[in-house]
Amino acid sequence: MQSVDLNLQQNFFQLFGLHEQFRLENVPLDEQYHSLQTQVHPDKFAHLSEVEKRVSMQLATRVNEAYQTLRNPVRRARYLLSLHGVDTQEETNTSMPMSFLMEQMEWREAVEEAQHAADLDQLEKLEARLQKEVSHLHKLLEVKIDDEHSYSAAAEAVRKLKFMEKLAEEISSAFDAIDV
Repeated sequence: MQSVDLNLQQNFFQLFGLHEQFRLENVPLDEQYHSLQTQVHPDKFAHLSEVEKRVSMQLATRVNEAYQTLRNPVRRARYLLSLHGVDTQEETNTSMPMSFLMEQMEWREAVEEAQHAADLDQLEKLEARLQKEVSHLHKLLEVKIDDEHSYSAAAEAVRKLKFMEKLAEEISSAFDAIDV
């Protein structure tokens, strides 16, 4: 196992040889993931000692966990913030700007109305609008984390994205309810 220059102490960015930043290209990440999996896959170490097999299994698990975290923008933002000692407090800090909370109520009412009316077109419009809002928040995270190093503002954006994730689930459920 000497050819694998990885260890369990590396953070996810170090493991993948990436800069610690929110901006991330998926193609190089995917390529590095496949390269790392090839290096640490447990089948490659089946003939070695139990200790070396266990280490390869731990590394393979770590590579998978890192990839899943880095591939998902919200998880990547949470992870980056945690590396900088910032807790997003998604479970405990529910304070949001009143305008954002009002907008969330309007979204949910619109989703409910579209579902009751079985209006797939309206749900598609809401979903497209939501994707645009999520994209805007991802761009905001790039600026707040990578450029400004304003981690508290980034934490608020992550909390907003949690609301958006729940809204996306509600839209998906509304589609499912209409398709039944």
